[in-house]
Amino acid sequence: MEITIQETVFFILAAVIVGCSILSVVTRRILRAATYLLFVLFATAGIYFQLNYSFLGAVQLTVYAGGIIVLYVFSILLTSTDVKMRAAKLKNSKLFAGLVASLAGAAICVLITVTHSFGSYHLKGGELHVNDIGQALMGTGRYQYLLPFELISVLLLACIVGGILIARKR
Repeated sequence: MEITIQETVFFILAAVIVGCSILSVVTRRILRAATYLLFVLFATAGIYFQLNYSFLGAVQLTVYAGGIIVLYVFSILLTSTDVKMRAAKLKNSKLFAGLVASLAGAAICVLITVTHSFGSYHLKGGELHVNDIGQALMGTGRYQYLLPFELISVLLLACIVGGILIARKR
């Protein structure tokens, strides 16, 4: 069995996603975690581009990478540099519970991946047109996403206002 260049690129992108995801969770510095998350999102966009989903790749880069820039700004503005406010050490029971939950989640993911038969799915006409994607996302009919989109935008607005209120208290 010969490995093609596309498979090699996929394995590299998958390794970057897995590695940077783990580093994003285990690091103690917020800017490093945001940087690792940015690498995860870039590699995910790379997989989209590899699958010839250029629209989704571009959305991944603009929306999520832009969101990481906002995260950078908030993390710089809202975190204190006081040495006194260090994170408390985890108790052994919480560390054990987190480890058990992580292993259970990994086992479920492996079980689903092994038991599912992944077929090849191809669109007949190639890539979908941007208008069709826009109508599917922003339509008001059944299985369309205008209401969830608006609810998420209100939630994000509430998070921004909450972040500003927290920053003003300091």
